[in-house]
Amino acid sequence: ALAERADDASVPRVQVIAPKPGPARRELSLPGALNAWYEAPIYAQVSGYVKMWDKDYGAAVKTGDLLATIDTPTLDAEYAAAKANLAVAQARYKLAAVTAKRWASLSGTQAVSQQEVDVQAANAEAERAQVEAASQNVARYAAQEAFKRVVAPFDGVVTSRQTDIGDYVNAAGGDVGNRGAASELFTVADVHALRVFVHVPQDDAGLIRPGLTATLRLPQDPDHTYEAKFMTTAQAVGPQTRTVTTEFSVDNPDHKLWPGSYVQVMLSVPSDPDILVLPEQALLFRSNGMQVAVLGADDRVHLKNVSLGLNLGKTVQIVGGLGRNDRVINNPSAGLLEGERVKPVTPVAGYNDEAPKIVEQPSEPPARSGSGIVEPAGGPSPEDREPK
Repeated sequence: ALAERADDASVPRVQVIAPKPGPARRELSLPGALNAWYEAPIYAQVSGYVKMWDKDYGAAVKTGDLLATIDTPTLDAEYAAAKANLAVAQARYKLAAVTAKRWASLSGTQAVSQQEVDVQAANAEAERAQVEAASQNVARYAAQEAFKRVVAPFDGVVTSRQTDIGDYVNAAGGDVGNRGAASELFTVADVHALRVFVHVPQDDAGLIRPGLTATLRLPQDPDHTYEAKFMTTAQAVGPQTRTVTTEFSVDNPDHKLWPGSYVQVMLSVPSDPDILVLPEQALLFRSNGMQVAVLGADDRVHLKNVSLGLNLGKTVQIVGGLGRNDRVINNPSAGLLEGERVKPVTPVAGYNDEAPKIVEQPSEPPARSGSGIVEPAGGPSPEDREPK
């Protein structure tokens, strides 16, 4: 009996746990960026000198508010010349119309030919067209004159000012290609609400769907959260990052959120409850792959290769290689061998705790020595067996 006790004491004790089903939902934390609802760089549409700027960084503006005034002496001179040319064209048309009318009155007599009458009528029409062209030219310069006043295109906030009094600015021209030489004066952003862009990994892209909400947290204010609503997704995976660009919107009535900010985006997404989970410390990192140590019916160790899913923090998903009824050794020794005999013990409830306690039931009642001292079930220690 003493030999059996000594042999039992030499068998390693191991904690035995059972795989658990995963949670119905899980938290996915991703980096994101805040963008303005609208953002417009404001370019000069006429060339000239900045006479005055009226709005600085951070200024709240309404549609049509004056941002700056440009002094355009060259444009002013061209505008005056266009109006003079219009007056000349109108005078010529007036003379041509009177002449054509006089020639038309002589059409029934032998004094003039029909050809001459038609020529005078055509001249009058040509002069009328010249008046129209000159009038449109004046309207074009008048429109350019209006661009001397640089105004806000929509309600928002001035997020940048890149000009000062006396700066010479170039006109942006009619196409985007001309903006290389143009001068950007301001940037105006609509921040009543912001767009949140987050790159979702390909593995989780299928979980993003309408109705999903996200919780935002700023690094400088981690105790304050904001709720964002799903808007759309790119429905395409980036070939370099293997992520899907996803867009959310967040209300910003008090303007506490600023465009360009980094945010932590937390998504509560559905999880497959049929996927089992184990604590991380139950895994064995071996040369032939990831394994877990499972106890057979004879309390001998069997090493199983497993496939891992997502890391959920203290637990990890097991997507293959493990059964729901398997008895898994928690926190196994690195030297544990295939077929090794062990003695299972059960950890207390909450095996996901970082340091689970061991609750072991003795295999037999403690024996009493002749002196009345209670000895452990495994028998007296070698020191106790030494002769005194």
